[in-house]
Amino acid sequence: MKTHKDLDAWKNAIELVVAIYSLTKSYPKEELFGLMSQMRRAAVSIPSNIAEGAGRNHDKEFQQFLYIALGSVAELDTQLLLSERLEYVTRSEFEELNNLITLIRSQISGLVKYLKNKNCEGYTK
Repeated sequence: MKTHKDLDAWKNAIELVVAIYSLTKSYPKEELFGLMSQMRRAAVSIPSNIAEGAGRNHDKEFQQFLYIALGSVAELDTQLLLSERLEYVTRSEFEELNNLITLIRSQISGLVKYLKNKNCEGYTK
């Protein structure tokens, strides 16, 4: 039986969390309870919501948690852009993480689409 750990979106989101924690270590101390904390919470929220949704009993519930994960992706995307504008990250760091965020957004959206189509065929988990 497959679990959330088998999902590429979850695997990539875990990698994103590690990258965000590593990146934010170098943020100014005044950002400890500001942007740094917000970014870390948003990043952790992505794989956490994928995992929680996958553990639910119905596909509709899973979809709802995937939408929450997509909200956290958008939040982190915005915070990363702010970090680049504030010159806390380099352009290359920004681009690398932005590419990973874009991939994860696409993978989560693909899961939502799959679940919607699966439910349209009359089958529900």
